[in-house]
Amino acid sequence: MRFSFAFTPRYQAAALPFGITPWTAWVDVEADLHVRFGPWSLTTPLDNVASTELSGGYSFVKTAGPAHLSFSDRGVTFATNAERGLCVRFRRPVRVLWPLVHPGATVTVADPEGLAAALELV
Repeated sequence: MRFSFAFTPRYQAAALPFGITPWTAWVDVEADLHVRFGPWSLTTPLDNVASTELSGGYSFVKTAGPAHLSFSDRGVTFATNAERGLCVRFRRPVRVLWPLVHPGATVTVADPEGLAAALELV
């Protein structure tokens, strides 16, 4: 099942120089969880998903453009809007922003509730 990112015009403009567009950014839930965000990607087995939490109210400066590292929890953020997204926590950290590993990832897909439900079916 594919989930599209929800781009706002301001975030889309900030993402474009990094090759992040609606055609190069998505989340797939199949045999694995796969996130594509322009040149960045994350792939992990579905049984590595520990929990999900709806979130929102992101700072444009801290989230717009490329994939971002959260200094507070070492999570990775793939943001295309400031309003809402889904934080996915992992049992075993995943590698995205080399050489770091991340205990979680936030994705601002158009249907965060649907993605949460798809991940809970595992």
